[in-house]
Parts: sequence; structure tokens; C-alpha cells
Amino acid sequence: MIKFSNIKIGDYVLAEYEGKMWEGEVVRLNGDEKQVCVQTDVQEFWFSTDHLHPLPLDENALLKLSFARQPNDDGSVKYMKGSFRLVTPQAGDFSKIEMWYREDRRHHPDVHYVHQLQNHYLDMTKIHLTRDPM
Repeated sequence: MIKFSNIKIGDYVLAEYEGKMWEGEVVRLNGDEKQVCVQTDVQEFWFSTDHLHPLPLDENALLKLSFARQPNDDGSVKYMKGSFRLVTPQAGDFSKIEMWYREDRRHHPDVHYVHQLQNHYLDMTKIHLTRDPM
């Protein structure tokens, strides 16, 4: 489950319907009823937050978001999209990331899911993080 207050239009989430999970993008929010409209590859549908699940942040998710991958000599991995940078201490270890955009640096932010990264990215760049290449 994702808290309603942590969801923004454009976030990528997993929506559960009749036991099936659908990956989709948040397209509308209904604050009065705390419902979220998610566009999946099938259709747009409204969900309550107890039927929304976060997408784990991993290398595959970053590559889907059009990040470029650069392995470093010390074993860390840098992911880049435009001027935005994200570094993991080791390949596959997303437990302690660092991210920066220009002079805004964030050390070990509480980011474990794609929607959290999207919200930090929006806060730092003022542009929503999508799958579109830069």
C-alpha cells in the first residue's frame, strides 16, 4: 500500500485488481475519496490506495526510466539522466544511494521505490521523471 499523500500524477505504481497486478501511471487523483486513477496498458481505472503497491527501485527500473548506466572502478555504479545523477555503492545495492542535481545533493535519502525517486526528482529538477529519454 502507498499513502495517498505520497502519490503524484505521473508516478508509476502497481495496481491490484482481482488478484492481478498491473503496472501503470497515475493520471488523476481524487482527494475527497482518496482514490487514484491509474492508466495501465489495458485501460484507465480508479483504485483505492490499499490496492496500490510500489515498484521496487532497481537497475531494471532505472533503465526503463531511460537512465544511462556507468560502472565505476571502485565497484559503485552511476546512473545518469540529463544532469541528474544517482550512485549506488555497489552494483545491485540500492540500499544507500546518493543523488544530485546541480548543487542539490542528497545522501542516503529514503528512496526504495520508483514513485519515491520520481518525487525526489520532481522536487530537485521541477520536471517529472518519465520513461522518455532526455
